[in-house]
Amino acid sequence: MTVADMLIRDARVVIPAVGVVDASIVVDDGKVKGLTRDRVDADVSIDASKPGLYAIPGAIDPHVHYGVFTPIDKAAETESRSAAVGGVTTMMRMLRLYSSYRAKLDMHLEASKGSHLVDYAYHASILLDEHLDEMGFCVSKGITSFKLYMNLRGDIGGIYMDIDPYSNTLVHGMVDTTQEMVEAAIARAAMLSCITLVHAEDPEICSREMKRVKEQGLNGLKAWSDARPAEAEEKAIAYVTDIAERYGASLYIVHVGSSKALHVLAEYKGRKGSSSKVYVETCPHYLTHTHSFDLRGKVVPPLRSKDDVAMVWDAISNGLIDCIGSDHVANRLDMKLGGSNNNNDGVWSALAGFPGIATILPVMLSEGVNKGRITLERLVELTSLNAARIFGLEGKGSIAVGNDADIVLVDLDREKRVSPELLCSYSDYTIYDGLVLRGWPIYTIVRGRVVMEDGMIVGEKGYGRYIARRPSR
Repeated sequence: MTVADMLIRDARVVIPAVGVVDASIVVDDGKVKGLTRDRVDADVSIDASKPGLYAIPGAIDPHVHYGVFTPIDKAAETESRSAAVGGVTTMMRMLRLYSSYRAKLDMHLEASKGSHLVDYAYHASILLDEHLDEMGFCVSKGITSFKLYMNLRGDIGGIYMDIDPYSNTLVHGMVDTTQEMVEAAIARAAMLSCITLVHAEDPEICSREMKRVKEQGLNGLKAWSDARPAEAEEKAIAYVTDIAERYGASLYIVHVGSSKALHVLAEYKGRKGSSSKVYVETCPHYLTHTHSFDLRGKVVPPLRSKDDVAMVWDAISNGLIDCIGSDHVANRLDMKLGGSNNNNDGVWSALAGFPGIATILPVMLSEGVNKGRITLERLVELTSLNAARIFGLEGKGSIAVGNDADIVLVDLDREKRVSPELLCSYSDYTIYDGLVLRGWPIYTIVRGRVVMEDGMIVGEKGYGRYIARRPSR
């Protein structure tokens, strides 16, 4: 007699604070029903007994840009497909509107339906003064996290926004993130019991240094790193954490990749009696690449030195870093290298950002777990558990009774050579192109349904569900 929808037989289940548990995972009605060593009949049975195979909770990518270069109705399909290939079962969109949320948020939410393969949630970016007054409206729509771009101001305030659904017209606008806007957003988020994500770079330092480096005729990623020095991150983080302290706010500092930024964050987290909570995210590219790479690696903040890479790994090992986000940008190589004005002047006209959602787990398995830098338990904390807790993703982040059956079977011994075709994104390139990574997802299961098996998409578009969140208290 069938008693469950799915049974993942003889699995090695990774549970933080517990370890690796030998058990079969019983799944019913999209939820984890239990862990057992007893015999269970099920409609679908997956053998997880192969050596090197482990069951981990599906990865949560808290930092994804899609809907910028293709409309969300199309981008949701391509980028959630890439997510599934990489074992990501929940993706969080950084929504950037150059208009009122009251006017266009519902349009974006509606257009998101029917195209996602995996589950998804939204962050709302605060780019205009009117957005401050719309934060409560966003909360009513299930958005409880807000993004500030401290780096956008004055002559470096230009950014591509999310385009309207069903449109192909790119939207470029200028943003002026004043100190007054930063403080008001953090204060309002604290009042609403929400969290503020912060891109922390001081715009005055960046503007000054970019002019200086350009005048010297320098180019390439090292010049880009010099033009946006780590001191800009350091100063911005010190400033924004001071504001958070005054309001008892929660902050999430995104894409940290420099030793100076990590140092100031370690000092802040080491204080006793703080009224605020500050979380730290890094990205896989800050663990694998330096400014010696080519223009495909232009990103903000920039890739840094080998010493910075080592410091980021240390921060992962000692617990300073809470989450791994991809900062995935679904663009294409010709536009990235040509830039918005097609001046072909190297790094200065190239677009920042590159795809990465599909390579979070493979990179962390290959360069982290398989090289002895982190344990599987720490991997789960970084890629799933912590993000679920920080962003209020109820029922996500761990393989536990009653939680959504978001489960990924990873094979620590599986080797694959990375290619754009393998990753199934709209993007036609990857900074990991040609690199052999050891450790890959072979099953991606979202709420009890297999959506990816051995690199092949087997799920249906539209299965992914919008996660409407509630304030933290």
